Amino acid sequence: MASITIQEAQAQLPDLIHQLNPGEELVITENNQPVARLVPTASTAEARKAPKFGTLKGTVLSMEHFDDPLEEFEEYT
Repeated sequence: MASITIQEAQAQLPDLIHQLNPGEELVITENNQPVARLVPTASTAEARKAPKFGTLKGTVLSMEHFDDPLEEFEEYT
């Protein structure tokens, strides 16, 4: 895990962002104390793949009498 001061990070932020590889982390310090972490995000292609239709078939439960009034509340209706 690499470390850099906040002043150095301010001067080089665009370069630091573009040089980070997936899984790498850069700790930003102030007065020798860690104050932030710079980590790359997953690219949009990796983060969101197109869903395949039918892959969740059978996972949704649909009840026949879902909208019927509850027995406990019959006296209020």
